[in-house]
Amino acid sequence: MARPRGTDSRKGSFGDLSLPVARAYVPTRSRNLLLLVGGLGGLVILAVFAFDVVVQRGTLISNGPLSSNHAVFGDDCSTCHTPLGDVSDDQCAVCHEKYGDEIGLHTFASHYLYRSGDFTRLVPSPKEVACVACHTEHVGREVVITKVDDDACLSCHAFGSFNREHPEFRFAADSLVDQANLTFPHAHHVLKVKEREELADVEQACLYCHHPEADGRNFEPIRFDDHCDACHLTSSASTPWMPVQESADAPGITTLATIRAQQAPGTRWADYTNPDDFQERGGRVRKRVLYHEDPWILENLKRLRAVLYPSSGLADLLKVSGDVDPEDARVLYEEALATLRDYAEALRALPDQEVQDELAEADRLMELVTQRLRDPYSPLDETRFALSAADLNQQLTPEQVADYRRLIGQLTQPCQQCHLVENATLARVQTDQDVLARAEFNHRAHIIHRRCLDCHTAIPIQQLVTTEAEADSTQDNAGILNIPTIATCQSCHAASKASNACITCHLFHPDKSQHANLLLYLKK
Repeated sequence: MARPRGTDSRKGSFGDLSLPVARAYVPTRSRNLLLLVGGLGGLVILAVFAFDVVVQRGTLISNGPLSSNHAVFGDDCSTCHTPLGDVSDDQCAVCHEKYGDEIGLHTFASHYLYRSGDFTRLVPSPKEVACVACHTEHVGREVVITKVDDDACLSCHAFGSFNREHPEFRFAADSLVDQANLTFPHAHHVLKVKEREELADVEQACLYCHHPEADGRNFEPIRFDDHCDACHLTSSASTPWMPVQESADAPGITTLATIRAQQAPGTRWADYTNPDDFQERGGRVRKRVLYHEDPWILENLKRLRAVLYPSSGLADLLKVSGDVDPEDARVLYEEALATLRDYAEALRALPDQEVQDELAEADRLMELVTQRLRDPYSPLDETRFALSAADLNQQLTPEQVADYRRLIGQLTQPCQQCHLVENATLARVQTDQDVLARAEFNHRAHIIHRRCLDCHTAIPIQQLVTTEAEADSTQDNAGILNIPTIATCQSCHAASKASNACITCHLFHPDKSQHANLLLYLKK
């Protein structure tokens, strides 16, 4: 077959149709124009971008309007963003940490410390996330950036739905008891208050003692002078007749006259006590007029305890027992310091130079302890105030120990109407319940929907008061935590009812009122 004219036999052909191959490549147009147009376009975009950043402060490239919390610096991106556009925790710390401190109060470690009081958990968390991971900006003026979705919480706390997977409250799951250290039946007191005040509503009797705080969220701690003295320790109260101490070997009570004569530190109260409050007859004595925290009873109790427990040590600086949780150790040290200062004041008038030198040294040591107590998160050893049966005086016979315990029972008989006595010491009263520490609760927000006894049903107060039945001690005692379980909360907090989001009851960051205290610790 003849080759088509105009083809080059050296190029050959291609395809099934034997198409001829061109003798030369197709010439390409110059790309200079394309590069010129593209370059000019890029410069224009860059100029617009630079103008927006420098003059307009990034308004054209913003993801959206800031929330009202940050709207005041909405035109200045550098307030939050680094030159590369990231938002670091350090930028947040400028405003949200006191004095420009590095991020600390809002970390996982602070969260664990604030909610648990466990200092061993105050360590960096491997799950630490940036602030912006939970607090999203540029989504509108009306968005509350402190409202965090449950997903952020559930990344660490795998509890799922509040109504199906949230665990029972710890006090209910572990059957904890209230460490009030009181003999106190609620129904009996409610009935007495109801009758005396002529109240028609049982709950009005509850509020006679449970006084709401100013903001209505919680209630003030119970205080004897505010809630109890109207009925207890009236002018008719007195101790039984007790033997006066005649020798160091025989247990007995120290009279007011002896205490005055000895002028021991911490007994200045004896100079102002009315001798007519006492009766003495045939080597026996009793006090006819009693007061709450009666100094004569406490002084004699301390002296008897010193015989039974000669190594009581720092426990003698307290009016009541030193049995507290580690996080409450500060209370013990403050009480002990107050006692030591009282002792020191009683000795300052003595002219002996040696005494004055000892007082100067004691003042120096007390000031050192005071400075340490100013740090609210300084570790303190509460066990130094503890007193146990192991400290009992081994030099005493069982009969002598029994005699001392019998006398202590007589001395504290009026106190034991409400108080417990252990190891020759009045047990410390817990004036406020320490439960649900990891949750926020506002009584004011709930009382408009439920009455007190609709939720507080662990003690059947309504039934006991209505029927005037004698309450069984297992039904009504001071150790019962009369607090609703999670089932009561779930009856209202559900998807179709009140909010059941995590942040409804839980906060991640420390309470703002604790910021200054936390800083003292974090700056160590």
